[in-house]
Amino acid sequence: MKSTGFISLESIRTRCAGGLGSGVTFVWRRRAFGELAESPPPVTAKLVTSIMRSARCLQVALLAWLALASEGFAQTTDGPAVPPTAALPHAGTPRTLTLGSGVGLDLVWIPAGKFLIGSPFGEDGRFINEGRRHPVTLTRGFWMGKFPVTQQQWQQLMGDNPSHIKAGSLPVDQVNWDDCQKFTSVLSHRLAPLHLTAALPTEAQWEYACRAGSQSRFWSGQTDTDLIRVAWCLPNSGDHPHAVGQKPANPWGLCDMHGNVWQWCQDGLAPYARDAVIDPVGPDAAAERVLRGGSWSSEPDVCRAAYRFSYPPTYRLMTAGFRVVVTEIP
Repeated sequence: MKSTGFISLESIRTRCAGGLGSGVTFVWRRRAFGELAESPPPVTAKLVTSIMRSARCLQVALLAWLALASEGFAQTTDGPAVPPTAALPHAGTPRTLTLGSGVGLDLVWIPAGKFLIGSPFGEDGRFINEGRRHPVTLTRGFWMGKFPVTQQQWQQLMGDNPSHIKAGSLPVDQVNWDDCQKFTSVLSHRLAPLHLTAALPTEAQWEYACRAGSQSRFWSGQTDTDLIRVAWCLPNSGDHPHAVGQKPANPWGLCDMHGNVWQWCQDGLAPYARDAVIDPVGPDAAAERVLRGGSWSSEPDVCRAAYRFSYPPTYRLMTAGFRVVVTEIP
């Protein structure tokens, strides 16, 4: 017997009296260095009956089974061994993409998973379009911008800066949904050699990433004080935007998910589904596109994780920017 994927740990040969005649051979093989061995003979009714007739044979077999199962064994097949699937990154794993001229784009990994989108009845500041709260499953993980896109990053890819207060570390603003599509198109072209593509996040991706496992008004807690600790909003902003990353990140490594600038999403605005959904995306033909997160001029209620704002895709606001998601090209 030639082995190509497993090596023999031991062979246990037990001749059982009372019906087996020439005896029965039990062979267990343990996974080792990628070898493969011939498959063991099929288990027949006669074999099972014979084993049951011999208490000694059964005892030996069970002891061997338990000893080897604790270390791992496998039944083998012909052909090459299949390598294990590469482990996916952990939530919050960082990655930086180079945009040129020393400008980078910081990303963090957001794993696939399930969550409840929307807000529960009775949440302070709740709006009717945040319900019905329902389960969402996202089947694919994705990379998401650690920060909103900055003016420096926009300038590097697009060659201009539309923002009303100009500084490279500030989030870009006064960009509409159509402008964001142009940016992600240019970025996708740059990322194509890496088999990656860029887009705006869907509403579901945005809220899932913002919550990072939480179910409270803000990822940081329930109260306005919890928000102010992690966000630039009307009570603490001084009526202007702030450099990205000055406030603490959420548990998955994302900064400025609440406040600073509104963030455009891919979806057109539509009522939520009433039941569980998988990888939802709002209608492309909708008259308005969704924005999330609130801004430096927003009251705390509209900075909540569940709050849904919208504008026509051609509108530019001095309080609106965006962040990107990056995924592998299928």
